[in-house]
Amino acid sequence: MAGLDVKIPSLKLNDGTSIPLIGYGTGTAWFKSDPDGPIDRKLVEAIKTAIKLGYSHLDGAEVYHTEAEVGLAIKESKVPREKLFVTTKVSTNIRDIPNAIDMSLKRFQLDYVDLYLIHSPFFASSDAELQSAWTAMEHVKASGKAKSIGVSNFYLPHLTAIMKTATVAPSVNQIEFHPYLQHVGPDGPLGYMKEHKIVTAAYAPLTAVTKAKPGPCDELLAQLAKKYYVSEGEIALRWCIDQDVVAVTTSGKESRLSDYLRALTFTMTPKEVAQIAEAGKKKHFRGFLKDKFDENDKS
Repeated sequence: MAGLDVKIPSLKLNDGTSIPLIGYGTGTAWFKSDPDGPIDRKLVEAIKTAIKLGYSHLDGAEVYHTEAEVGLAIKESKVPREKLFVTTKVSTNIRDIPNAIDMSLKRFQLDYVDLYLIHSPFFASSDAELQSAWTAMEHVKASGKAKSIGVSNFYLPHLTAIMKTATVAPSVNQIEFHPYLQHVGPDGPLGYMKEHKIVTAAYAPLTAVTKAKPGPCDELLAQLAKKYYVSEGEIALRWCIDQDVVAVTTSGKESRLSDYLRALTFTMTPKEVAQIAEAGKKKHFRGFLKDKFDENDKS
């Protein structure tokens, strides 16, 4: 365990608010199949541990069925609400966003979330449906129930569709992002996002050192880990941070969560960041949404 006393830095969003660069995820690994199931005390304690270590950014979603656990952990941690950054996402109730946010806030036992995202664009069969949902999100922001609004898993066609009618641009697009999925294909959204100052948040940022091994980044990540006296996972997190990409990760182990914070104790050189990117382009690996893309589509 690193035992570090470090503050997670924040990144300014296009609406003037700020988002912590490392988030604690309450999704995939903690997913509950039964939305009415009992409270997962293991997750509550894990979130409280994360908060204690300095993780202020808590990433949730209605489809994870863990919003109640996040809210309970916040309550039991006794950390002032304004010290935390809470994200959630709408998908299950995407056809009724006003009710969806109210239900999420009730489960959280909160008056507002810091960031509210449309979890996926694939519910929509037309641009008009995407645009209608985004208008509803703008109303949520105007109501004060979300400080910032954004999207998740949106690619270039989805972003351009909502921006045709948007009065408020998305602040964040949370996507799978790691060296083996840099979205360099024709529908990749990163260039458009940079143009409109939409921040990239990465889920599955550790993929290159976990389920995508072995791969062309292995040797370089190992060398950099040795150079900076950290793990390969912490190099993967730093690769995101050094590109102003928010990294969302998780663990139920206090020692691992503590060690992740070592990613804040050093900075890689621009050359090293570029070397990882170049090595990563030699392999394509998509861990999520495989049914939505051709296996060779790098978008």
